[in-house]
Amino acid sequence: MKKYKWRIIAGAVIVIALITVAIFYNHKQRNTLEVAIFAGSYWDVANANSYVIIDEAISRFEEAHPGVTVHYYSGIRKEDYSEWFSRKVLTGDEADVFLILGEDFNEFAELGVMKNLDSFIKNDSSFDESRYYETSLKSGQYQGNQYGLPYETVPTLMFVNKSLLNREGLDVPENNWTWDDMYNICEKVTRDFDGDGILDQFGTYNYGWTEAVYSNGANLFNENGTKSYFNDEKVVEAVKFTKKIADLNNGTRVTKDDFDAGNVAFMPLPFTEYRTYKTYPYRIKKYRKFQWDCITLPAGPNGGNVSAVNSLLMGISNRTNNEKLAWEFLKLMTYDSQTQSEIFEYSQAASAIKSVTESQKTADILAEDMEKNEKVIDNKVLSKMIEYGAVTPKFSKYNDALALADNEINDLISNGDNVENSLRILQRQITAFLKR
Repeated sequence: MKKYKWRIIAGAVIVIALITVAIFYNHKQRNTLEVAIFAGSYWDVANANSYVIIDEAISRFEEAHPGVTVHYYSGIRKEDYSEWFSRKVLTGDEADVFLILGEDFNEFAELGVMKNLDSFIKNDSSFDESRYYETSLKSGQYQGNQYGLPYETVPTLMFVNKSLLNREGLDVPENNWTWDDMYNICEKVTRDFDGDGILDQFGTYNYGWTEAVYSNGANLFNENGTKSYFNDEKVVEAVKFTKKIADLNNGTRVTKDDFDAGNVAFMPLPFTEYRTYKTYPYRIKKYRKFQWDCITLPAGPNGGNVSAVNSLLMGISNRTNNEKLAWEFLKLMTYDSQTQSEIFEYSQAASAIKSVTESQKTADILAEDMEKNEKVIDNKVLSKMIEYGAVTPKFSKYNDALALADNEINDLISNGDNVENSLRILQRQITAFLKR
C-alpha cells in the first residue's frame, strides 16, 4: 500500500514538473520573437552598417514591451539566406518575422509560408496604408492580398557619363528626356577613334528591352499571370527601340569594363549604387576616371520617364505563435518613421514611406557626403520616380516566363529577325507556358 501511495505521489510530482516545464517553455516562446535577416546589403553594394537599424529597432521594441526578447542570427550572407531560410521552413522552425528575397516572394506566397496581412491592416486603427508609395506596397501583394510590407525600396536611375558628353559638346539631358533624345546622343557619341573598324566609344551599356517596356507604358502580363501581351503595340515599339540602340554598336559587345573605363555614355543602375559611389570613401574606389550623374530613364512615345521599382520586403510566418508581437515588430521595421529615416542614414536604399523620403531631413542626408560641385538627386524627384515606377506582377510562373521571354527577345535584338513576327510567335509560346 505504501509503495502504491509513493508511486502516486511520484507520478504527481513528475506530472507537475512536466506541466511547469511546459508552462515555462510556452511562456518563453510567447515572449521570444525570432527575426530572420541577412548581413550586408540586399542591393549588392558595400554596407558596413547592416545591423545598426535592426539593433536599434530591437532596443526600442524591447523597451516598449517589457519581458519580450527579440533574437536574430548574425552573419548569414545574402547569397546563403534563401537556402538557410528554406531549410528552416522545411523543419517548421522559421522565424516569426523575416526578410523576403525578391526571388522567393512568389513561391513563399503560393506555398503559404507568409501570413496574409490583410486582417492586421484592416483591424489596426494606427496603420494607414496611404503612407506608403503605392508601388512599394504593391510589391508585397500576391493575388490581391498583402503578404509583405516594404522595408526598403529602390528605383532604377540612368547613370550619365558627364565627362564623355562634355568631350562631345553635349549637355546632360533633363529629367523629361525621350527615346529620341537618347538615340540622337548615342548616335553622336558612338565612335571608332583609330579607324581600325572596331568601335571604341558607345552610347549604352546594359540598357535592355524591359527598361524600354516600362518607359513606354506597356505591361507584359496581367496581374494573376493568365495572360501575356508580348505582341502589344507598346511592347513592339519598346523592342524595336532597344534593337535600334543596339544596332549602333555594329555587333560589338559592350562590357562593364568599357563603362568603367569611361567609354560609355549611359547605363541604368539602381539608386543604391548612386548613393554608394557618390559618397566618400567609395567614390574614390569606382568611377573615379570620369564625372558622372544620374537622371530618369528616357520616356517612350506612349509612356513616361518611368523605371522599375524594387523593394526588399518583410513578412510574418504563417505558423508564428507570436502573432500580435510579430505584427508590432513588422510595423516598427517597415512603418515607423524613425526606423525608416534610418534607412537613409545607414543603408543606401530609400524609404517606402512618402513623408520620410520627401522630408527635409532626407534631403540633408542625401547631400551630406557629396562634394560641393556635385549635383545631388532631388528627393522630390526621387519620390516621383518611386511613386510612378513600374512593379513586376506577382504570380508563381513570373520568373520563368520572363526568363523565357528574355532569351528570345535578346536573340531577336542581336540577330535582326522581324520584330512583329517574332513577338507574335513568342506570345503564343508564353501563353502556352502560362497555361501548363
